[in-house]
Amino acid sequence: MSESIDYDCEDLKQMQEQVYDLIRGIIDPEKPETLEDLNVVSEEDVSVSRLQKEDYLVKVVFVPTVPHCSLASLIGLSIRTKLETSIPEKFKLDIFIKEGTHETADDINKQINDKERIAAAMENPNLQQIINQCLENS
Repeated sequence: MSESIDYDCEDLKQMQEQVYDLIRGIIDPEKPETLEDLNVVSEEDVSVSRLQKEDYLVKVVFVPTVPHCSLASLIGLSIRTKLETSIPEKFKLDIFIKEGTHETADDINKQINDKERIAAAMENPNLQQIINQCLENS
């Protein structure tokens, strides 16, 4: 029994590292630096757990560069797009702004975790272009 627990812990750790490796190189929408360079994302703020045997829950918490960052939702959408297009395993993804780091975090958290709002945002060609630029070299 303990071998399967050890395997599961190692599996989750590898998935956590994979998620972080995928998002750390995303370019900030306003600056030429990566999210990692700007301390927007950190490995400690990525967690992975099991929902069921084959399914994962991936949680990413990020810190906008300033408390009134107008592009925080774009950062969240960029993270979501990168992970949804790069991870082959089945997973549920939750993305949140770290508590106390943004003035409208609750509203943005709802926006970047609501399927209908995400779909509507991704239909906007201007937003798609910005997100693609953020992901281009990541």
